[in-house]
Amino acid sequence: MKDIRLIMGMPIEIEIVAPDAGDTLEKAFAYLVSVDERFSTYKEGSEISRINRGEIVPPDARPVRDKDSESPGRPMAGVSNGASADMHEVFAIAEKTKQETDGYFDMRKPDGSVDPSGIVKGWAIKNTATLIRSSGYENYFVNAGGDIAMDGTNADGKDWSVGIRNPFKIDEIVKVVYPRGKGIATSGSYLRGAHIYNPHAPKEELLDIVSITVIGSDVLEADRFATAVFAMGKGGVHFVEKLQGFEAYTIDAHGIATMTSGFGVYTQSR
Repeated sequence: MKDIRLIMGMPIEIEIVAPDAGDTLEKAFAYLVSVDERFSTYKEGSEISRINRGEIVPPDARPVRDKDSESPGRPMAGVSNGASADMHEVFAIAEKTKQETDGYFDMRKPDGSVDPSGIVKGWAIKNTATLIRSSGYENYFVNAGGDIAMDGTNADGKDWSVGIRNPFKIDEIVKVVYPRGKGIATSGSYLRGAHIYNPHAPKEELLDIVSITVIGSDVLEADRFATAVFAMGKGGVHFVEKLQGFEAYTIDAHGIATMTSGFGVYTQSR
């Protein structure tokens, strides 16, 4: 069973290779809708929007205190201490990624607001895959804007394959990869424009690299590094080369592709 729905501002495709997977398919899409409702910075009522407005104290932040109150531990009126467990988890992953990438991933924007989307998409897709597996299905494919989780085989009994688009001609595939259960994520400017910035030089345009695809142990691992690696520019592929268990494929502004030493393994079908 297969369906594609517009969630998180992008088409999300889920395929479960089983004729009786309709209920699980609905649960998977419903979960993704719930994530969007909590984490979208475009929805005024989302939890992350309320955090950015100061209505909810963010994880690892001290409660806002009323100076005139005799009880200094009481939050100010209208402010909640109740960031959800999911929000705590995403913030923790974001901080871990910031530390592991020398600050090239930072969910705090130059204007001071927080945007965890560089973590949330991969995190949500990984959780969706877990939901599908826990329902007893071993062969599935979940794709959210190039962040992909998969396992098992497709409807033809073959390995799932993923095409890397030509960023200069998006209807053309320049490389086919077979992740074989690994996670894959692509970051770039060719579809969404300049939405990634270098936290160390936020005013500088990222012009060197137009696309980078990262393969990691799961989609969350691939996704959280892909954003940071794109922000690193030409040095990103060398950063991935040193990461154990990761491979990357980049295309620069001149159309020249560079890949890590082990990437070729994933271009071969079995």
